Amino acid sequence: MPDVLHLKKFPIAAAMMAAAIGAFVLMQASDRRSVAPSADTGRAADDHGRSASTPEAIPFSGLRDVFWRVFHEVLADRVTLIAAGVTFYLLLALFPAMAALVSLYGLVADPATISEHLRELAGLMPSGAFDLLADQIKELVERRDATLGITFFVGLGIALWSTHSGTLAIFDAMNVAYEEDEKRGLVRLNLIGLCFTLCAMLFTVVMVALVGVMPVVLSYLWLDQFKEHMALLMRWPLLLLIVAVAVTSVYRFGPSREPAKLRWMTWGAVLTTIAWVAMSLGFSFYLDHFANYNATYGTLGALIGFLVWIWLSVVILIVGGELNAELEHQTARDTTTGTPLPMGARGAYVADTLGKTMS
Repeated sequence: MPDVLHLKKFPIAAAMMAAAIGAFVLMQASDRRSVAPSADTGRAADDHGRSASTPEAIPFSGLRDVFWRVFHEVLADRVTLIAAGVTFYLLLALFPAMAALVSLYGLVADPATISEHLRELAGLMPSGAFDLLADQIKELVERRDATLGITFFVGLGIALWSTHSGTLAIFDAMNVAYEEDEKRGLVRLNLIGLCFTLCAMLFTVVMVALVGVMPVVLSYLWLDQFKEHMALLMRWPLLLLIVAVAVTSVYRFGPSREPAKLRWMTWGAVLTTIAWVAMSLGFSFYLDHFANYNATYGTLGALIGFLVWIWLSVVILIVGGELNAELEHQTARDTTTGTPLPMGARGAYVADTLGKTMS
């Protein structure tokens, strides 16, 4: 029986089912934190959702305004150009990030197995991109300092510092999406960036461990073949839930503003996660069956495909931020955390102003 659970052979339908399950779980978590329905907090009484307390309470006419503004803002903010700049910084941060990942992974498992475990996720990447990264990982593992001494922690710190430039580039993109200027001091911004980078690394370690360790654990539970396959299949909703949480964290900590309530970030996070999975699978299929970057770019073909994939991923991330911002922009209610404040005193542009309507 073929290994249908290997992601390179992972069916698109199964991937989208996993994304839908992860979306449902995240939406339910958001709903539990929302205000109980009442005459004031249910569906907005006006035609455009100006008094909506949740995104779900915005009527169709209001959602039409939101999506019209998102389309306009994507063009006005030059999202594709911003994403290209972020992609450049992410490329510069990629190899230091791999060094930090190998170091952190080595604290909980044999770093020599990281390439094998990461291969499970290779189906979401363009053809040839994983091999490009695997060679670098192999070199990092071979010259890694296995002792937990000063050299190890200095090397890890340098790798994290080099990587966090990519994180700050994402933060800048979120400021663009939320119409904010950077107001955080240099020290605070860099500390947030470093903490966020470290958490992102730990998230990745958890994802890799989940993909690689779970099959080994299940093999000792004496499950029949069907139950084992179903248990392995459930890895993907959990992984996608982790991705959705990571995306939500970007929308929470990225923009320089008072943080929004969770329910005002959920739509963008869920749709971004689903769109990213669909894009990754679709782009990989396109490269495998239609495009031939190697014929055009020669030995750089795999790298070019990888860069385009990163760029598309960043575009989706920013558009998700634009969607969240315009959902907040649609209501006059306070969308920020803490005690409700009047408009103009909330510390967030989209919470302090109202977006235009189509009529």
